[in-house]
Amino acid sequence: MTFQVIHQPNGGSRSPFHIVEAPAGRAVEWINDFLDREHVRCLASTTLRSYAMDLLHFVRWWSSVHHTDTISENALASILPDYVRFQVGQQPRPAPASINRRVIVVGCALRDAFPGSALPPASGFSHSYWLRSSLGYGRFLSVRSRFRVKEPKRIPTPLSVDQVAQFWSGFRTARDMAIVGLMLLQGLRSKEVIALNGEDVQLTESRICVHGKGNKVRLLPLAADTIRLLDHYLQLERPTGCGPALFVSLKGRARGTRITPAGLRSLFRYHRILSGVSGAHPHRFRHTFASDMVRAGISLPALMNLMGHANVSTTMIYVQISPRDVMEQYARAVAHRLLPAAPVQR
Repeated sequence: MTFQVIHQPNGGSRSPFHIVEAPAGRAVEWINDFLDREHVRCLASTTLRSYAMDLLHFVRWWSSVHHTDTISENALASILPDYVRFQVGQQPRPAPASINRRVIVVGCALRDAFPGSALPPASGFSHSYWLRSSLGYGRFLSVRSRFRVKEPKRIPTPLSVDQVAQFWSGFRTARDMAIVGLMLLQGLRSKEVIALNGEDVQLTESRICVHGKGNKVRLLPLAADTIRLLDHYLQLERPTGCGPALFVSLKGRARGTRITPAGLRSLFRYHRILSGVSGAHPHRFRHTFASDMVRAGISLPALMNLMGHANVSTTMIYVQISPRDVMEQYARAVAHRLLPAAPVQR
C-alpha cells in the first residue's frame, strides 16, 4: 500500500493537507479527521503540513507491517512502543527529537480516533511517575504523555566574527546582505524574513513588525546597519510594483515575486560554497545573535521577547558560558584580586 500527502487549499473548515492511498485516492479517514480538527484550531499551514508528514510516516510503517491502515482498539496497548522501536532500528536512525515529535502527533491522533480508550506504554517502559505537590503530598500519574526517547542536550554553536566576515565578503546585493543582517542583528528566523512585507518595515521609527510562530506579532528595534542595508535595497534594488512582499526575486521569470524558502536555501548554499564557511546556515546567524546579546549583558526577558520565544526554557539554551568566556572572566578576576601581603623579612 502506498500513501501520500495531498495539498488542496479550500479556505473552509477542512485541512488543506490530507493523506490518501495512491493511486486510488482513498482517504485515511481517522488521520484526515484529526487534521481537520487541528485546522479548525487555526494552526499555521506549516504546522499542519508537519503533522501530515509525521502521520504519513506512521501510516506507511503500520501498513507495511499489518497490510492495512485500519487500527483496532486491541492494538493500542503496544502501538507507540512498537513505532519507537521501528524508528530506533532504522538506518540512518532518525534524530531523537524527530522520533519524539512523531510519537506526540501520532498519540494525539489516536486519542482523537479512540476517545474512550487508553494508550498504555508497553513493558520495559515506565508506567507512572510520582507527582509531588507544593503541599508535600503526591500522587502517581500515567506517563503515556511522557513516552519519549532521550534527547541529547542541545548547545547552540554561534559563528565567530571571522566566519561572519568571510561569509559576508562574497555578497554583491543589498537584498542578500539585508536578509543576513536581519538574522544576525535582529535574530529573525528564515521564515519570518520571507514573510516580511514592505509595510512591516518602519525605517523612520527604527523598528520592524515581525510575524512569528503561532501568528504572534512582535515589534523589534532595528540596528543602524540593518536600516542602511534595507534603505539601500528599497531605494535601488527592489523592483517597483511587485506587491506587498519585502524580499523578492531580482531576476528571471520570478522577478518581483516573494522569495521562496527554496530560494533562500539556495542563496545560503551558494554563499557557503563561495566563502568556504560550511556552518553558515540561516539559523546559525540567529544563534550568533542570541549569544552576542547574552555576552552584552541583555536581560533574559528582553532576549526572550527579541527571539520570539513562548517559553523561557527555550531562551535559557543560549545562557551558556563558553570555555573562552570562563578563561576571560577568570583572567579578569585574577588581575583584580587582593593579593596577600608579602612576609616581612627580619
